[in-house]
Amino acid sequence: MNNESILKKSLTDWEKLDNMTDEEIDFSDCPEITPEMLKSATVRRGKKSHLQTETITLQIDRDVLQWLKNKEESYQSYINTLLRACMEAKQ
Repeated sequence: MNNESILKKSLTDWEKLDNMTDEEIDFSDCPEITPEMLKSATVRRGKKSHLQTETITLQIDRDVLQWLKNKEESYQSYINTLLRACMEAKQ
């Protein structure tokens, strides 16, 4: 399957959007965010590309690794994000 866009030019009227006021925006098809939705939300930090990474070997319990793989598409980046959040919380 080819994921390349078949459109060469955007069909969005960007100038019209830029000139819209907040009152002109139609939110009727956007559901309101509920407290229940926020409870299950995940905060993701952007990857800091200026930092160098290092490849290591790490032993992780099999069930923990399976949980990480099921939770995230890029589980290795997710592990790094979790460890960074822990590190920053301890500083």
